[in-house]
Amino acid sequence: MEKLSEVKISFVIPVFNEEGSVTELNAEIVNITKNIGLTYEIIFIDDGSTDDTLQNLKKLLMFNVKIIRFRRNFGQTAALDAGIKASSGEYIITMDGDGQNDPADVPKLLEKLKNKNLDVISGWRKNRKDAFTKKFSSLAAAFVRKILLNDGIHDSGCTLKIYRRECFKCIDLAGEIHRFIPAILKIKGFRIGEMEVNHRQRKKGATKYTWSRGIKGILDMVSVWFWKKYANKPLHLFGGVGVILATISIISGIIAGYQKIFIGIDLSDTILTDLSLFGFLISIQFLVFGLLADILSKSYFAMTKDRTYDIAEIIDNK
Repeated sequence: MEKLSEVKISFVIPVFNEEGSVTELNAEIVNITKNIGLTYEIIFIDDGSTDDTLQNLKKLLMFNVKIIRFRRNFGQTAALDAGIKASSGEYIITMDGDGQNDPADVPKLLEKLKNKNLDVISGWRKNRKDAFTKKFSSLAAAFVRKILLNDGIHDSGCTLKIYRRECFKCIDLAGEIHRFIPAILKIKGFRIGEMEVNHRQRKKGATKYTWSRGIKGILDMVSVWFWKKYANKPLHLFGGVGVILATISIISGIIAGYQKIFIGIDLSDTILTDLSLFGFLISIQFLVFGLLADILSKSYFAMTKDRTYDIAEIIDNK
């Protein structure tokens, strides 16, 4: 088994208005890597900060730091995608830039990944140092995630994760999908695990979490569920709904015809005729939509997606 000192680690850290945290966080990472003899790079993605985050980051270039600056705020998922694509390490460690993730957990994450022969280790903030509302929303999201995805991860919202580089050869990140990277990788057959990690109080700055991010996360969860079940066979979903509707409309049509012809019931006050006609038309629409979605799905897998962000510049110390 290769030693940790024989591999390169890439730290990928999105930051947005974290001028008070980045210097201390960088120092902690540098100290940890020196203590265990890691070859490393630290990639900070400035996600459209409006404070002095970028200026403080530029002071850190001597510490093997690379800075990716977005033209505006594109969100954490886009920032992670940009940082991962710019990284070169065999292992990729993602962290929040607010200092709540503890770099001291990194050696344990690395050891578990290697010893258990896993592809992904996700941090589990079992004892979270967050407000009650944030904890409650995370518990609600975890409940929905278990129903839809059942990825075996307790805390998908924890940014502290470690990945083998091959995990990102075939996936692009968009929307708020970063929370569900382990679920996506599990769908693709990668081996995932989790480990309890330390979670610290935020010392500086303000949380960037809002209720709108929670709603977006749930919608992206539905997207991942669809991806898991029907990404390469959408006709099975939409066509299945169409067949069910067609069956119901045919049955209601038979009942309506029997009542009209053999019993002589006036059907003008019943819903059977509407159900038969519109149900059948809608079923045809679902079948056609399923066919179109199937064609689009095949086209998607045959093409490379455009990125959802625009990088203004990449700054390093070379």
